Amino acid sequence: MASPAKPTTRPRSPLSRERVLRAAVAFADSSGISSLSMRKLGEVLGVEAMSLYNHVASKGDLLDGMIDLVFSEIGLPSGEADWKTAMRQRAVSARQVLSRHRWAIGLMESRSSPGPATLRHHDAVIGSLRGAGFPIALAAHAFSVLDSYIYGFALQEASLPFDSEEETADLARTIMARFTPDEYPHLAELTVEHVLQPGYDYGGEFEFGLDLILDGLEGARDMAQPVTARTTRRTAR
Repeated sequence: MASPAKPTTRPRSPLSRERVLRAAVAFADSSGISSLSMRKLGEVLGVEAMSLYNHVASKGDLLDGMIDLVFSEIGLPSGEADWKTAMRQRAVSARQVLSRHRWAIGLMESRSSPGPATLRHHDAVIGSLRGAGFPIALAAHAFSVLDSYIYGFALQEASLPFDSEEETADLARTIMARFTPDEYPHLAELTVEHVLQPGYDYGGEFEFGLDLILDGLEGARDMAQPVTARTTRRTAR
């Protein structure tokens, strides 16, 4: 009589730097960056913590790799689009990525050993601005103000006590019930005429502010051009 077949076990994927980093990002997404440790990451991967050091040199190297992985998810500026469209698409993509990895917001520019995806991202943004005629100093200013806005909005959005239109409206009504409209008339007006309107989404404030910044940068770029270049640009429109 033939012996019963032994149950087959699915072979575990071999450990690699990418697998370690992706597991670390998933852990931070679900449990927060403050809870991440080499021991806990090893448990998630089913290995001893010491085995991780074959793929990441230290906790700092792990964080560097995690941030580089986050940067790799952000869409790079398209060389085919005009600079404003490219910067807008990149900003919207960055906000979407940071909404998935909220722990990364405070770490995006803190690493002293940026990886290739991070450097490629920064180089593409600068290249898009320079190709659009931004002088080097103005390109640096534009890069700084855009990132400050993106990260700042993402941080503010992550701290909001609501996630949906319904939760926003419920919270607004709860706050409004604590005072009469004439106590804070401007706040009451904004709440009733804007926040409580059907379809209100706080995320819509992001693109409004982003367009104001891009328009301002366009004006600064045009003013920085020589008079002949500005005249040519206006004629070409």
